Amino acid sequence: MNDGKRTPWIVGVSGASGTPYAAAVLRGLLAAGESVDLVVSRASRLTLLDETGISFRDAHWREDLAAWLARGADGKPDTFDVDLDDVRYWSAGDLGAGPSSGSYPAKGMLVVPASTAAVAGVALGLSKDLLQRVASVTLKERRPLVVAVRETPLNGQTLRHMVALDEAGAVVLPASPAFYAGATHIQDLVDFVAGRVLDAAKVPHRLYRRWEGELGAALRSD
Repeated sequence: MNDGKRTPWIVGVSGASGTPYAAAVLRGLLAAGESVDLVVSRASRLTLLDETGISFRDAHWREDLAAWLARGADGKPDTFDVDLDDVRYWSAGDLGAGPSSGSYPAKGMLVVPASTAAVAGVALGLSKDLLQRVASVTLKERRPLVVAVRETPLNGQTLRHMVALDEAGAVVLPASPAFYAGATHIQDLVDFVAGRVLDAAKVPHRLYRRWEGELGAALRSD
């Protein structure tokens, strides 16, 4: 829990399809008692509107975020109950925001979902918006950076950018659901990816069934 010395995880949401992944990661962080700073790119607002019908507005971000995080991956509202008391929001156009500086305390950054444009921007150090700037700061400060890439197929240019991120110290984590955990609903597949993001950040969670070396265990327990 927050002990008065707030050191948040910064979550960047880019314009790739996959807003349920971001929602599940945010819920997981908050459930683990972590502080969260949120950056929602301009492109991601269009994706969020398309995938959920929710308009994310700077002036009403808390209300809009609450509606988003309460929504299940199947589109049902009021599926989850989330406490937003320890969430701070920064506009993607605010390049003077706290997290734009390395002196701002943070545990690291999770970019989920990460579009190929975001991957390229971070790999090349472009800092075109706050999301890219914070990711660059995270790398230069040697803090954990997890980039959950959501695109298929991948061309050579994007693959080279992903290699550059890996060499810079980031964890490149394709949003690839697995089926050995016994998924029966779309939320299970989303939670598996979100759980792997949290694993990479070393944040405890109970989002998916872990592999224990026993074939068919998930089927027998259902």
